[in-house]
Amino acid sequence: MVVFRSTVFLVWFAIITVAIYIAVLPALLLPRKVMVHASRLWSRAVFFGLKWICGLTYEVRGAVPQTPVLIASKHMSMWDTMGLYLSVWDPCAVLKRELTRIPFYGWYIKKAGVISIDRGGQASALRKMTAEAKTALASGRSILIFPEGTRKKPGAPPDYKPGVAGLYGILDVPCVPVALNSGLFWTGPMGFIKKPGRVVLEFLEPIPAGLKRSDFMHTLQARIEAATKQLVVEGRQLLQM
Repeated sequence: MVVFRSTVFLVWFAIITVAIYIAVLPALLLPRKVMVHASRLWSRAVFFGLKWICGLTYEVRGAVPQTPVLIASKHMSMWDTMGLYLSVWDPCAVLKRELTRIPFYGWYIKKAGVISIDRGGQASALRKMTAEAKTALASGRSILIFPEGTRKKPGAPPDYKPGVAGLYGILDVPCVPVALNSGLFWTGPMGFIKKPGRVVLEFLEPIPAGLKRSDFMHTLQARIEAATKQLVVEGRQLLQM
């Protein structure tokens, strides 16, 4: 049944993606906020399909940031970007440059306003990232980054990259860690399998600005990993019911 529902969802995903992508083409010539609303519409349509086709819902816990901050989130699946995009108003996500080169999808996320980075650019990439992040913060947008740089399966060893510490030190704003357990439900080869249950997205206690680099990295990883471990245990118990 899970495979059947996942297949039906894939059809739904393809239909709504093509329909919305075609419908919002004119938005590439309109103000950025139009694309922001279109992106949120697409995310809601995806979540509608997850709920009614796959039986997968979600819950947001903790205090959602209402002022511009640095948001550092665990990353397990494609679900995460959509869940955070719907939970936080108009965040500016830090993404690998390759994503912006995908036809249609890349055009739209660039128009919506993301920070694309060349992961091989090292110092120059960090300078570009921080300059664009400062501009986004000044306009009232939070910065969203996945500090491990890629998706991790539940239980996989953490691998936090130094880029998040560089941003934290330069931007001088609080950092809100985020834990989640989406990888338990959005799983399988290429993320094809969608299991029924409830994804939990949890905003944790903010880390104040001004900590030393090593203290910040230790605190960030400790908070995210501890909370994620608890959410994974909770999610696995739900799957066994």
